[in-house]
Amino acid sequence: MREAGQPEEAIKGFRNAYERLVGGESALLPSSELEPAGEVPALDHLPEVDVSEALEHVVAIKLNGGLATTMGLRSPKSLVEARDGKTFLDIIIGQTLALRRRYDVQLPLLLMDSEATRDETRKALGQHPELDTGLPPDFMQSMIPKLEAEKLEPVSWPDAPSLEWAPPGHGDVYGALRRSGMLETLLEGGFRHAMISNSDNLGATLDPRIASFVASEEIPFLMEVVEGTEADRKGGHIARRRADGQLVLRETAQTPDEDEESFRDFRRWRYYNSNSLWVDLQVLAQTLESSGGVLELPLIVNRKTVDPRSSESTPVIQLESAMGAAISVFPGAQLLLVPRTRFVPVKTTDDLLVMRSDVYRMTEDMVVEPVPERDGKLPFVELDSKFYKMLDAFEERFPAGPPSLREAERLVVHGDVTFGHGVVVRGSVELEASEPRRLDDGAVLED
Repeated sequence: MREAGQPEEAIKGFRNAYERLVGGESALLPSSELEPAGEVPALDHLPEVDVSEALEHVVAIKLNGGLATTMGLRSPKSLVEARDGKTFLDIIIGQTLALRRRYDVQLPLLLMDSEATRDETRKALGQHPELDTGLPPDFMQSMIPKLEAEKLEPVSWPDAPSLEWAPPGHGDVYGALRRSGMLETLLEGGFRHAMISNSDNLGATLDPRIASFVASEEIPFLMEVVEGTEADRKGGHIARRRADGQLVLRETAQTPDEDEESFRDFRRWRYYNSNSLWVDLQVLAQTLESSGGVLELPLIVNRKTVDPRSSESTPVIQLESAMGAAISVFPGAQLLLVPRTRFVPVKTTDDLLVMRSDVYRMTEDMVVEPVPERDGKLPFVELDSKFYKMLDAFEERFPAGPPSLREAERLVVHGDVTFGHGVVVRGSVELEASEPRRLDDGAVLED
């Protein structure tokens, strides 16, 4: 890491994580030690506010360190087309500029980039000089060595040495803000709060009501949460530790085997992390200073192959942490219940098909929202991973764009199906193709 120019505090953080891994640390959170979070205030019940004052000291931070490896790419995920010919980054920039115009505020947009995303992202940002506020446009996430799964030593991959490295998860955002000097720069510039969210979640727009709520209530850390559904059973839910009442985030990897059934009880645990957070920058600076620049967050041991596109390549471990896990670090942290429209992450091509479809519309202010007739409910889409998982293969099978899903409840595709122009899906549809098949232009698929 030193040879690669990584900061000492980043090395200290990796050393901490590695020693915890080798020491067999258990980050398990048994259900017996937890209780439900209790009642949570809702965004819809927050009062209207003096918007310009609420946003005057706020900065928006988007996590932009990820490549679209899940979709088979090695380029920034934010530069993938989201819809209407615009990338995720195009839309985020448009949303930011619209807020500035509407409320006459500075509202800086900062990206946390990685070595893998910085060059291409900065090139894209260069096409938007109007975005400049005098602050640097980004700060850097650290990178850590992938570890051979058996030896727990840095993996060697001479064919593509860049694949020997990985980002340490989005929990690195706090340390990266400090190491880069960005945290100090923001505080000196009079900024007090940051909204942090993923670049692939276009629903995570900056809401002045939340900014005002965080400031007036002096909340050090606020997590936007959604009410759980059956689809969230594998997601991270929020609970309180019985011992001290502190809110904690529990992920699948932190659940003992005997609590698996309890973990899936979305009605009991009720609130699920949306990965949109609001942080008091002064409190963050004080907390990092007292911990030597490293927040010791629960360890996530991510098992992959060194080349994500090749299941035959060397098995590796990536040591990661989740930014939402920091909720356990800040006494006085709170939750805010938000509508599902604020939580629409695009993790797979299944999600991307829905995002590009007529289930959504985009306003003049670049806000992406479900069409009214959907009443906020999205169709379930599951495409055969053999033929649709990789973005290039996905694009080939929708050459004329996505089918109409406005009246769809469910679309499941087994096999190799290419969709013609203007295909309409209504109700619940399941397609099976034992050999490659093309749907005619204008085909209507019903129940």
